[in-house]
Formats: sequence, structure tokens, C-alpha cells
Amino acid sequence: MIKKLLGFFLFFIGFFGFSQTVVINEIDSDMDGTDQYEFVELKSTTPNFSLDGYVLVFFNETNSSCYYAYDLDGFTTDINGIAHFGNSLVTPSPVGTFSNGRIQNGPDVVALYLGNAADFQFAVQPGTIATTTNLIDAVAHKSLNSHANPVNLMSILGITVCTNENENGQGLIHSIQRKNDGTYEVKLPTPGVNNDGSGIVLNTISVTTSTSTIREGEGFNFIFTTSQPVQNEPLIFNFTLDNGNFNMTDFSGGLTVSIPVGQTTGQTGINVIDDGLDEGDEEMKLVFQSLPFGYVANNNNIIYRVYDANFVVQSYGTPLNPTFGLVTPTIPSGYYDSLEGLSGNALKQALQDIIANPTVVRAHSYGDIWDILRIADQNPANSNEVWMHYVEAPKAKLDQQTESSGTGKWVREHVFAQSRGGFSGGTSSTADGISIWLPTNADDILAAHADAHHIHAEDGTENGVKSNKDFGPLDYNGPVGTQGKWRGDVARALFYMAVRYNGLNLVNGNPTDTSGNKIIGDLATLLTWNTTDPSDDFEMNRNNYIYTWQMNRNPFVDYPSLADYIFGANFGQPWSATLSTVSPEESKVVVYPNPAIDYLIVSGLQGKSKIEIYTITGQLIQTENVESETQIKLDLSAGMYLVKVSSGFESTTQKIIVK
Repeated sequence: MIKKLLGFFLFFIGFFGFSQTVVINEIDSDMDGTDQYEFVELKSTTPNFSLDGYVLVFFNETNSSCYYAYDLDGFTTDINGIAHFGNSLVTPSPVGTFSNGRIQNGPDVVALYLGNAADFQFAVQPGTIATTTNLIDAVAHKSLNSHANPVNLMSILGITVCTNENENGQGLIHSIQRKNDGTYEVKLPTPGVNNDGSGIVLNTISVTTSTSTIREGEGFNFIFTTSQPVQNEPLIFNFTLDNGNFNMTDFSGGLTVSIPVGQTTGQTGINVIDDGLDEGDEEMKLVFQSLPFGYVANNNNIIYRVYDANFVVQSYGTPLNPTFGLVTPTIPSGYYDSLEGLSGNALKQALQDIIANPTVVRAHSYGDIWDILRIADQNPANSNEVWMHYVEAPKAKLDQQTESSGTGKWVREHVFAQSRGGFSGGTSSTADGISIWLPTNADDILAAHADAHHIHAEDGTENGVKSNKDFGPLDYNGPVGTQGKWRGDVARALFYMAVRYNGLNLVNGNPTDTSGNKIIGDLATLLTWNTTDPSDDFEMNRNNYIYTWQMNRNPFVDYPSLADYIFGANFGQPWSATLSTVSPEESKVVVYPNPAIDYLIVSGLQGKSKIEIYTITGQLIQTENVESETQIKLDLSAGMYLVKVSSGFESTTQKIIVK
């Protein structure tokens, strides 16, 4: 249930008599999950009644105004006088569809008017105020017993009697249905048929496919099955598959189906053409054309995914199979030169002067983030997909969130929770492209709303789980069973945010998830993640692409060890890019914790390995021979040391601090 947390009541409009030509016959707006089975059903006193000149209007009690209007021109009721409108998954299929979650749970009102959708403003709120002018019928509704009636709308529209959809305690599976005497009852939904079970039983046609996956260059069959054997004469009907860019040039095969008398099944073959072009995955949409009298579609307007056979595979790996050093950083010459020799707060300020430079850095809109992520977070193994960080899995670019619910979709995830940062809604949701931008600076906190360096593609459901939590084992540590190959990426994104924007801070521990507190934890965990999940080619490619839009880089991707000089153990020590550069090979061997006290853990080893610890002046003071990840006991004085790890054909040296 994704809409307003107000209840659902239905009210009968007493002064409307039973001589009405068409009435609202049934409503189902509240069900478990993302409301994929909503519908409104109309009933006419005469069969096959034209609905031209009618419009369904949905009103919000909060401001007594229209939040949606659905024009009924071109629709007619069936032989039983029934026509229902709803989500595409409703069966039998609605004669007209609207998006999931479209009907609010209430307390609100659904009304039928003479007029057109253009008569009712709803694109910008508040919409058109409710009125009795040209009103034909109206139903007020809510979904919980405890919530108040929509008294404002009831007063305006003259509604007097109500029925609660949840009166049986089963509001999630019941609908509200008009009885023959004009009152209403609550029971299991009956879309597309008379509520009392009377009338002509129509023969429904269901569609399935011979394969669960449709790819370019392959063939498959559509299989059509009737609920009753065909009688009197063969059933012949047509359908279309066009949808957006998917059209007749993309497939071949028959769009006409014939089912013989006495049979219940017919099929036709479709071949999807491999055009040799990487156009991305597409969707075909099966739509029945006019069906013969007595037949209705059980499912219609059905979307089928068509996977493009042509896609680009990059030379570098995914975060789960990382590679290092294959993607060249596109760092401009001299970009970080001003940092040399600086330390502490002076180093942090110099870094901010680079990545928040108001004469160079550009701020874009939240709408642009979709276009940025489609490239920045592109799955290296398939250019038609994005990589979802927390769940560590790809998702078709086509499955981008387009409605309020992100279930089953990929969404834009703010690593620094926007409610915590105080920049929710800070930029426009309209995409205006790479060439349209605004100047920005370190105090421009609202620009953080659309700063791609801390926004990544994510599974919509997992995005809700993460919410505005802190990071680390005490709060959000990622989905169970995943490898955590996103953790270093998150740490470096947060380091960037805490330098780029004045007022944003990283702290130790697990602070309260309070809106607007402008802090995120756990800093100690983030510093560890920065080491244990090193920057790879995927992250570097991301950094390179975002730079082309924003004209700034995430320096903690280019130089991960900068984090220790600004937030960690090396704070106060002079920075040198030469001494602090981490080679790609180092990322396979990880030494932590850093700082250490009485032990070190060395991971990423391959077979027999040697671990040597040196003083900063080069004196060898400890040697260990190991064959797998190991914990080394330390008995060293406080200070800086060098740890050299020789594993297989590789050798790497890392600096550590011992407290």
C-alpha cells in the first residue's frame, strides 16, 4: 500500500436515483504491495453504451481538488453494460488502463462527470476543485476503520451514506460493489462482470508465450486460450506488437489468430529480427484489436521484454570481478598540484578549492542524474544494463523507475541520505542535458541533491531498506549474502561529500538518523572500507564520466589514501601524491586495521606469501611466512611502519600507523 496512509470509505450518493444511465459499479483501490490491481468499474442500464463525453475524476480530501482525470471517449460498455478501467494486471483486462498506484487510498472521492479530462487540472496541485456541475455519480472512499470520512468532499458533492472497504477486516483483498438496490457491499472483487453474478458469461481469451525469455534473432509462439470451446464459427482476431521504438521492422510473423470451432487453443509464430545494432533492450506490447461479439481479453496490453543481442562488453570488470589499472584516470594536468606538501585542515581546504571551484565546477539537475547513471553505472559486462551497487547485480536500463514506487526497478540512491543532508528536492526533476548547468560553490548545499559523485543506481526495494541509515555493522551493512564490493565506493563518495560541501560531516559511531543533522557515520568503518574494498576500474571509469558533466572529480577515487590524511591516522602529515599513490596491484592485498594496536590482518594473499615489516627508515624488524589470510601479532612502539607483502608474482608495500 503505497499511497496516503488515510483510510478508505465508500459513500452512496443518496439523491442520485436508480434511473441513471451509467453509475460507478465497483472500486478497488487498496491492496497489498504496490497496488497493481486497482480498478474502477462502470455499469450502464443499456448494453453496449457509448461512454463518449464522460470522464472519471479522482478528488483528494486534503485540498478538495482533482488529483487525476481519465477521459472515457472511445470506450463502450459490453453486452452486460459493464466497462472497467484499471491497472494492466487486472483480469479480465480493463478496457482502459492507467498506472499502478493511481487511485489514492483515501479518504477521497471518485466521481463520474459529463465532460473531458481537459476540464480538470491535475498536473499541478492543487487541481480543479470538486463541483456538482455535470456530476453523474460519485463515491467517497477510505481503507482503514480508524480514519475520518472525507467530510469536505462529502459536503461539496452531497454524499450522505458510506461503506467501509475494510469493514470485514479484509480491505486488502476486498472491493466495494454496488448492489441492485443502489446500496453497496464489500466482498471479493468482480471486475468485468455483474456484481451479483448474473448476465451473459463471456468467453475470455488468455495469452501466454512458448518461452520466458525473448531475444533478438530468436523465434517464439504466442499461445491464445479461450475459457470455453469456440462455438458456431471459427474465432478469428488480430493483435499488434508496436510499442515505442519497437515496430514492424523489428519482427516478422503472423498477427492474425484463428481458433477452430470446438477448440480452445490457437497460436502464431513471431521471429524477432537481429538488426546488428546496439539499440538497447526494448519492449513489445501485445494489444488485441476488436474482438468478435461474446469474447473479451483476459489479459491485454501485455509488455514483453526483448533483449538486444548486440551490446558492448568492456575490457574491465564488474565490482564483483574487479580489475585494476585498465581504465586510465582522466585527471587534467596539474589538477592536484596545489595539494603537495599540505597537511591537516590546510590540505582539506585546498582539496575543496579544487572540487568546489565556483569558476569551474558545474551543478546539474536531478533529472539529469538518470542520463549520467545510465553511463556512469553501466554494467561492464552488458552496455544495456546498469550495475546496482548494494545488491551487487545488473538491471536492464529499461527498468528505470518511472512511477512513485521503485519495486522491481532501479532508482537513484543518495549515499549521503538527502534527508540527513538537508538538500531534499534541492534541484529540478527535469533533465536539461550536459550543456545546461549552474555555477556552484562549497556553500551550495542544494546542489548535493544532484551531485552524481554520491548518487548511484540501486535496486528500488533495497534503496528503501537502506533509507537514511548510517553505514557499518551497527546500522546499514548491506544485503545478507552479498560480498560488500560497494563499501569502498560508498566510503569514498562520503569522503568527497564531506569535503565538497560545507556543513556536511562524517563522525564515528552510529548517530541518530535525524533529518537535517548533516552527519553520517561510521567514520572508522568507512576508513576501513576504503582500504578493504579498494578503488577499481569500474569506479575510475565512473569518476571519469561524471567529470565530463560536473567538471570535478572525486579525489578519493584518484588517491584513496587521501582519506587517511584528511579523516584518519595520517592527519597532520604532509601529503605527497608520489608517496601516496596506490598501484592497482596493491588492491589485491589488503592490510588492516590502520591504525593498528597489537595486531594486523593481511588478506588477498595467493598461496605462499612473505610479510615483512620495516621501520620508516628501512630497518627490517619482523618477518612472517604465511599461506592464507592471516592475523599477525604486533609488539611495536607507536609510530609509522612499512609492511611489504610478497604474494605469488606480486609485491606491494603499504604504510601503517601503530598506536
